[in-house]
Amino acid sequence: MNDQDKFKQIRSKSKSLIDRGIIQRFSRISYDVIWNIILFFIVIGIIGLFFIGGVGAGYFASLIKDEPLRSSESMVNAIYNYEETSEIYFANEVYLGEVSSDLHREVTALDQVSDDIIHGIIATEDEYFETHEGIVPKAILRAVFQEVTGSNVQTGGSTLTQQIIKNQILTNEVSFDRKAKEIILAMRLEKFMDKDEILEAYLNIVSFGRNANGRNIAGIQTATEGIFGLDADEVNLAQAAFLAGLPQSPISYSPFTNSGSIKSEEGLEPGLKRMETVLSRMLQAGYITEEQYEEALEFDLVASLAERQPTTHDKYPYLSEEIRRRTEIIIKEKLALEDGYTLEELQSNEELNEQYQMYAARELSQGGYKIHTTINKELYDTFQDVTANYNNFGRDKTAINRLTKETIMTEDPETGKLVPLVQQQQAGAVLRDNKTGAILAFVAGRDFEKDNVNFATATTRRQVGSTAKPLIVYGPAFEEGTLQPGSVIADVSFTYSDGSGSWSPTNFVAGRYYGLVTARTALAQSYNVSTASAYIDLLSGHNPVPDYLVKMGFDHFSEENYSYASNALGTFDATVEENTDAFSTFANKGKFVEGYMIETIETVDGETIYQHESEPVEVFSSQTSYLIIDMMRDVLTSGTGRTARASLSHPNVDWAGKTGTTNDFKDAWFVALNPNVTLGTWMGYGYEQPLDDGYSGRNQAYWAQLVNAATEVAPDIMAPSKKFEQPDGIVKRSFSLASGLIPSDITKSLGLVGSDIFNSKFVPKKEDYSLIKGNYIMIDGKAVAPGKNTPSEFTQGNGVMFNPEWLSDMGYDKLNDINQLIPANNSIWNNVKFPNSEVGKVKDDGKKPNAPRSLSKSGNTLSWSKSSSNDVVGYRVYRAKSPDGKFSLYKSTTDTSINVGKSSGVYQVAAVDYFGRESKRSSSFVDGSSDKDNHKNHKDKDDKKDNKNKDDEKDEKSKSDKKDKEDKKNNDNDGDRDNKDKSNDDKSNDSATNKDDNDQSNSDQSKDDDDE
Repeated sequence: MNDQDKFKQIRSKSKSLIDRGIIQRFSRISYDVIWNIILFFIVIGIIGLFFIGGVGAGYFASLIKDEPLRSSESMVNAIYNYEETSEIYFANEVYLGEVSSDLHREVTALDQVSDDIIHGIIATEDEYFETHEGIVPKAILRAVFQEVTGSNVQTGGSTLTQQIIKNQILTNEVSFDRKAKEIILAMRLEKFMDKDEILEAYLNIVSFGRNANGRNIAGIQTATEGIFGLDADEVNLAQAAFLAGLPQSPISYSPFTNSGSIKSEEGLEPGLKRMETVLSRMLQAGYITEEQYEEALEFDLVASLAERQPTTHDKYPYLSEEIRRRTEIIIKEKLALEDGYTLEELQSNEELNEQYQMYAARELSQGGYKIHTTINKELYDTFQDVTANYNNFGRDKTAINRLTKETIMTEDPETGKLVPLVQQQQAGAVLRDNKTGAILAFVAGRDFEKDNVNFATATTRRQVGSTAKPLIVYGPAFEEGTLQPGSVIADVSFTYSDGSGSWSPTNFVAGRYYGLVTARTALAQSYNVSTASAYIDLLSGHNPVPDYLVKMGFDHFSEENYSYASNALGTFDATVEENTDAFSTFANKGKFVEGYMIETIETVDGETIYQHESEPVEVFSSQTSYLIIDMMRDVLTSGTGRTARASLSHPNVDWAGKTGTTNDFKDAWFVALNPNVTLGTWMGYGYEQPLDDGYSGRNQAYWAQLVNAATEVAPDIMAPSKKFEQPDGIVKRSFSLASGLIPSDITKSLGLVGSDIFNSKFVPKKEDYSLIKGNYIMIDGKAVAPGKNTPSEFTQGNGVMFNPEWLSDMGYDKLNDINQLIPANNSIWNNVKFPNSEVGKVKDDGKKPNAPRSLSKSGNTLSWSKSSSNDVVGYRVYRAKSPDGKFSLYKSTTDTSINVGKSSGVYQVAAVDYFGRESKRSSSFVDGSSDKDNHKNHKDKDDKKDNKNKDDEKDEKSKSDKKDKEDKKNNDNDGDRDNKDKSNDDKSNDSATNKDDNDQSNSDQSKDDDDE
C-alpha cells in the first residue's frame, strides 16, 4: 500500500469517528478539566494575594500605628523649618557670627535657582516627580525586594517628597517603621503643598557635602556659593550637573576634605563620574541636547572650584564650638522635657540621649535662633592674643602612651607615613564673674587645627593637685570647727591605713618635714603632709566630698572614691571651668554659683525660649569663706604664688589664690580671685607628659599676663578698688605656736605666740599645756623630769620641755622620730626639749649603776667610758693629791669628760643613776709627778680593794635593799609633777603683736609641692 492509500485510510477512519461524535466528546472533556484546573489556581492565587495583601496591610498599619495624624499646618511648618542658620552674639549685643553647626544653610527661592540644577535633580533623584503623588509604588516594591533578597544593588525608592519627610520630620533611622511613616506622610504632604513648593523646600533642605572651608553645607544656594563661589542661578550646565549629583552621597562626591583642601585626583573621581551620570540622564530625559552634553563634559570643573574664605569658625573656632555644644545641650533638654521625659531618663538612656541630641542639632542648624552669650569680646580677644604671644611655654614633646610607654604615631598628611606625634604644651584659662557665674573669657588651647581639644570648658578633666586644699580640706575643716587659721598641725612623717591600703604622704622635697606649723602656713607654703594629717582628722567625723565638694560641682567621680585620704592633695579631676567655679564660692560668701556661657536664646521672631537663671547653693558660711580668702592672700604675698603677684601691673588689687601641681609634674594650676572675678589657669600636655622645670613660675607668669592685659581693656572688672569685706563673727586672737591653744606664761616667755583671725565660734578656749617649765635631766640622750631622789647637781636649770601629757593627747608620743615636731630653722625652739616617752615611769632595777672605766687624759681633759647602765644621769669626779691622799668630790658632770687643768693629782669617777644611787668608783688615774713606786703600790692596793668589793657586793646589796625599795616607791609617781602655770592673765594678751609663724617660715627657703 502506497502513501496515498494510507492517507485515505486514516482520513476515512477519522471521518467515521467524527461522525459518531467520539472526538468531540474527548475534546470537550479535556477542555473542561484543564479550565477547571486553571480556574482553581486563579482562585487560589487571588485568595493568596488577598491574604498577603492583608498581612502586608496589617503589618504596614502596625508600623504606623503610633504616628499621629498631623495637620496640614504642622506638617508645612515642619517642612519650612530651615529658614535661617542660628546666630551668636557676644555680651552687650555684639555680633559674633553664625553657629558652628554640622550644617551651614542659606535659603533661596525656586526662581533664584538655575533650571539646569532643577532638571538635574529631577532627572537623577525623582524622574516621576511631576506625576506621582508622593510615592512611586513600583520603586518601593523594587526597593523592598532588594532589601528582602539582600541584593547587592540598592536603587532606593524615595521620591523628593519622601526625602523631605525624612530630613524634616522623621530621622535617618534605617528601619521599616521609619520607612512606613515616611510613605504615609509623603502622600499626605502632597495634598498640602504643590510641586514647586516641594521642589523649593527640597533644594533648601538637602545636604550638598562640604564647602571650600571643609564645613558641611545644606541648601542649593549654600552649595553653589561654597563650592563654586557663585549664586544658585549663575552656575553653568557642568556645575549644575555636579551639584545635582551630590545629594546621593554628599561626602563621597564632595570635592573638598573636612579641612577645606581639594581632594586628590583619585578622591575627585567619584564626584566627576556622578556628574557624567547626571548629564546622561538629563540628555535621556530631553532636558539638554547632545551638543550641550558634549560641551559640559569638556568643562574643567576642578579649575572652577571656590577658594577657602574666612569664617566665624575660623576666627573663633574654640568659642563657636563651645557655644554650639552648650546650646545643643539646652535645646536637647528642652525638647525632651516637652515630650514628657525627665532629665534623669535622658541622662541614663543612651539611645534616648542620642536621639534628642540629633533633634537638638537639627533644631539649632535650622531654627534661626539668636544666641546671646556672656563672653566679653574685648576680654576674649585679649586672652587669645596673650596666649598666642606668650613666649615662655614649655618645649614641644613626643607624645608617649602613659600605660604602654610607647610612642604615639600619627599619619603625615604629605607622605601618608606614620611619624611620632609631637605635641606642644597646652594652656587653659577661664575668667568668670563671681556673683553671677557669667564666663567672661576663656582660653581653650593654643591651636585648634593641631589639637581640636578644649582644655578649659568642655569635658577634658585633669587632676587638680594642691588647688584642692582650700576646697576639700581647710574650707570644710573651718566650717566644722576642727581647724582655724591659727590651729597648729604637725608636719611629720606618718602612715595612714584605711582598709584599702596604706598611704604615706610626702612633701615636695621627699623626706623633708616642717614640724609644728599653723594651718595658715601649711596652706600658704602648700605643705602636703600637714594638710593630709588635717584631712584625716576631719574624715573621722565628716566626709567633705559629699558634704562640700559635690555641692561645688565636682559630681563626676564615683562614690567609692569619696573616702580616699589622698583626695586632700587633689587626686581627683576637674576642668579649668569647674575648678574656677569652685573657688568663686569663697568670693560669694560661701554660696556656689555654677558658671555659664549662654545668657538667652531667642527665636527668629524674638521670642525668648531660654533665659539663664542662677541657683546658688549654700556650701560655707561667710566666716569660713573670709578666713580662706585671708589665708590665700598669703599664698601670693609670702607663699607659693609669689611669682604671680610679683608679675602684676596692679599689685594692690586684693587677690587671693592657690597654686597646684600633680603627680609626676603633669599639671600646673593657679586659681585666684578678687572681689569681682575669679581667673583659673592650667598648663600641661595633651598626653600628660611631665612639664619642664619652672612649670609653676611659667603658669603664674601666664596668669599675671592675662590679668595685666585684661586690666588694660576692662579695669573696672579686673582691678576693683574695694577689698573683700570681712563679715561679722571674725575676731583676732593670740595663740600658742606650739599647740594653737591660748598662750601660757611659758609660751609667752619663749616668744612662741602667734596672732591670727578666727571664727568667733571656734576661738581657742583652753590654755596651752604643751610645754612645761623647770629642771630636767638627760637619760640616754632624752630629757626627763627629775625624780624626788634625783641629785639636783645633774639637773639643767630653767629648762623647757614638751609636756608628756600633751604629747600623749595629741598622739605625738607614737611618732617614730619625735624630733620632727621642732620647726626647722627657728632658733626659738632651741631650748625646748623632749621628755622620755615613759617619763615618770623610769624603770628602777634596784641596783647601783655600773662604774665607768678606761680613765685617760689628753691635754687638760680627763675622760672616761660611759657607764653601761641605762639610767645614769651623770658622773661624780673625786680627786686626791696623791695615791695615798684622801679623795674628795672634785666636780659633777653629765658628760663623760671634764677639764682638770695641768696640776697633778689622782682621780676616780663614779656614775650616778636617776634614783640617786652612786656606783663604785672607777680605778684611780694618776696625773702628774707622784712617786711611781707609790703609784704602783697604791694601784696594787686598788686592785685588791676592787676584788674585795666584788666579794662583798652581795652583802652590800642586801644592806641597801630596804633603802632602795623605799627610794623606788618614792619615785613611782615622779612623772605626776605638774609644773604648768595656769595664769589667768591671757585675755590681756589677745591683742599681742607677736610675729606670726608665717613670718618665721619665710626664712625657710625649701620649696613645697608647688615651688620650682
